Amino acid sequence: MDAAEQVFAAHGFDGASLRDIASEAGVQVALVNHHGGTKEELFWRVVARRADELSAARLKALAARKARGPLTLRSLLECFFGPYLEKAEVGGTHWFAYARLVAIVSADPRWRALTAHCFDPTANRFVSEICALYPQAPRQTISAGFVYSVSAMLALLTSRWRIGALGQGSSEISEHLDELVIYCAAGIDAAARR
Repeated sequence: MDAAEQVFAAHGFDGASLRDIASEAGVQVALVNHHGGTKEELFWRVVARRADELSAARLKALAARKARGPLTLRSLLECFFGPYLEKAEVGGTHWFAYARLVAIVSADPRWRALTAHCFDPTANRFVSEICALYPQAPRQTISAGFVYSVSAMLALLTSRWRIGALGQGSSEISEHLDELVIYCAAGIDAAARR
């Protein structure tokens, strides 16, 4: 599964082959087929295997924050972004590869069923919480801002080296959570009040 995650992240679904995955894992192609199923089934399993863990961490952060008092847009975004950025910071390269996979899945409508299964329940929970803060704004507007914000988070996870190169500063993820939240909150807030 780790080998498949790395190969799919590096080459995308279409560019990856079961032979590449077998080579990365150091096994025969027949073993990849036997344990992973078809290429599409394996891709689905690779994406799904981290989704539950990430969703649970986000919902736990949300519940803990709600227990402390009223939510704000910034606190909601911190609860959504923070768990992933923490996993990326301490969980190794697999969480960065996973960010590339999420970006692939998010950009391609053929994975609509996969995103609906793995990501939409948690995303809808956060969108609903944001909508409660802006009852006058259409859900479509909040949803668009949320998707743009997820894209910004994925850009941080997959392209943080660019921040360091252009800004000549740190590329440590933990140092960028606050600015990511500020940036995304400002966009959602402006669109919701428009």
